[in-house]
Amino acid sequence: MSGAAEITPELLRAWPLPAVAEQSDKEMRGRVLVLAAGAEVAGATLLTAMAALRAGAGKLQICAPRSFALPLALAIPEARVVPAAETQRGELAACAAETVEALMDHCDAAVIGPGMLDEDSAGELVRRLLGVAGPALVVDAAAMPALAADPEVARRRAGRLVLTPHAGEMARLAGINVDELSADPIGRSREVAARLQAVVALKGGSTLVVSPDGKAWRYAGGVPGLATSGSGDVLAGVIAGLLARGGAPVQAAAWGVFLHGEAGRRLARRLGRLGFLARELLDEIPGVLAELEDG
Repeated sequence: MSGAAEITPELLRAWPLPAVAEQSDKEMRGRVLVLAAGAEVAGATLLTAMAALRAGAGKLQICAPRSFALPLALAIPEARVVPAAETQRGELAACAAETVEALMDHCDAAVIGPGMLDEDSAGELVRRLLGVAGPALVVDAAAMPALAADPEVARRRAGRLVLTPHAGEMARLAGINVDELSADPIGRSREVAARLQAVVALKGGSTLVVSPDGKAWRYAGGVPGLATSGSGDVLAGVIAGLLARGGAPVQAAAWGVFLHGEAGRRLARRLGRLGFLARELLDEIPGVLAELEDG
């Protein structure tokens, strides 16, 4: 099987997102549900949620641990924040699945994992959510290891699942070490994508996007400054926002990786290769998106 095609502006313009009419309203651009982290990593939820809106999603909902819901609602006035059951550590509990499922029934995309620290509770929650019908789902960070242990539950989403691992997380999903992954990142990503029937966006200096049927794309324009705290949360939110707008999972991943990377390149030109912040990526995304969509 061939290698990866380069993700370029030309490729994306030939693969356009669903059109947004001048007279469209927020309902037509879709609703994103973000499953919040706990108060220890409050910023991850903010970054993910705002990135979904910056990517053009019309409406935002957040399901948050009960003790953290009010501060989060004040921090993100654009969102409806719904409180739910929490663990002793202050993160969403598995029993919050009932609340989450009710919200997912009325959403076009959801994202779980950014900022979550408790793999047990995050894993049990994602298993329960994947066990029922629902929208396309972006899974990141602590929510991913459970899928390696129970791949059948991932396959129930039938390709409407996007995973955003870094190299260490990808090695766990593949059941190998990081050196083995580095030796054949495309091949290993294809194996995981096929086994889980998920789109895989393997983050790194050169980011891969691989579909369940083995097609692969590569974005090689990343700058060192993108390897910073919160950057992956922004990427997960952008992909979720594009899914809500009607993008197919692999399309949303490819577009999201490019938007995220080019936002970093803009900041690097203006501020320097290192030292810009994940929150600063948010303001760059609409401009990159406009250049692509307006041609």
